[in-house]
Amino acid sequence: MTINKSLRIVICGTQVPFIRGGAEKLVDTLTVNLRERGHIVDTVMIPFQWYPNENILPTALAWRLIDLKESAHNPIDLVIATKFPSYFINHPNKVVWLVHQHRASFDHYTTPYTPFKNISKDHKLREEIMMYERKFLAEAKVRFAISKNVADRLDKFLGLQAEPLYPPLIHPHKYYNLDGKGYILSVSRLEEDKRVDLLVKALAHTKSGARAKIVGTGSQMERLKQMAEELGVSGRVSFLGFITDEELYHLYADSTAVFFAPWDEDYGYITIEAFQSGKPVITSTQSGGTLEFVEDGINGFVTDGSPEKIAKAIDNIFSKPKLAAKMGEKGFEKVQSITWDHTVERLISTCK
Repeated sequence: MTINKSLRIVICGTQVPFIRGGAEKLVDTLTVNLRERGHIVDTVMIPFQWYPNENILPTALAWRLIDLKESAHNPIDLVIATKFPSYFINHPNKVVWLVHQHRASFDHYTTPYTPFKNISKDHKLREEIMMYERKFLAEAKVRFAISKNVADRLDKFLGLQAEPLYPPLIHPHKYYNLDGKGYILSVSRLEEDKRVDLLVKALAHTKSGARAKIVGTGSQMERLKQMAEELGVSGRVSFLGFITDEELYHLYADSTAVFFAPWDEDYGYITIEAFQSGKPVITSTQSGGTLEFVEDGINGFVTDGSPEKIAKAIDNIFSKPKLAAKMGEKGFEKVQSITWDHTVERLISTCK
């Protein structure tokens, strides 16, 4: 289906001041791609405060105070909501492209990654959040999810269905491939649930002498550096912190493989970026959305998440350069069908 007319579209997202991740980049890129196709687009971002727990619902419900049915006496044809709690917005033509729900209330509940405690006050708050999530997500004309993993969570916890719609890369043409220079690349926020520590631990078990370059910042930086020192691998690990996009493209291109094994990732741009660069990916069976792309022994390795098995995968790739190259080719083929033309067409499909 082709939409010939120019639509007035608002994309709703959540912005934590001074923090930008995949969800924020997704909003920016969607905006650009809709405008390139002739639509009039703007974004509405409301700061979200996830702590203390008492702030969650008031911040989320602020979305219900906003009227986006029109602007300056001109109707708004379509609202596209993304991650929690932007889909609390009320609009007669609301489409949700679900990045993730309030994970602390759903799949992270009872895990170390939730701020909720096993007390009645927190149980009650979780129930309220789930009630509102179900009510406001059910309002959507169409629900998409950025991965099958996110869609499955929605069905499991709320009994609502969503069509998986994979986000394309921002600048796919900027990724390229070079012969690997003997290092494994990690690109991630350095937070506990990203499990970059597994890579540092794995290096201590490798026999190939592989090096690692770790891109990203976060609360675990000093802990990871100390861990590398204690394990005797600090000479083989480089912590690069924040880098430019151009530097990142080169690091992908020049790596031998990419390590990305977070806990139950929603989607994982890193997997797509690695494959677009022609690099195999080492991940784990607990890594969620990455498993929709990484095929064990075909375009990477799916390990059990233990440092020993990750080390074995690293050694396998670094001792067999032809295997690494072949896996990288298979990875590149895997992601070529993820395009903005298809994505935009699906998102505006309610506007016939």
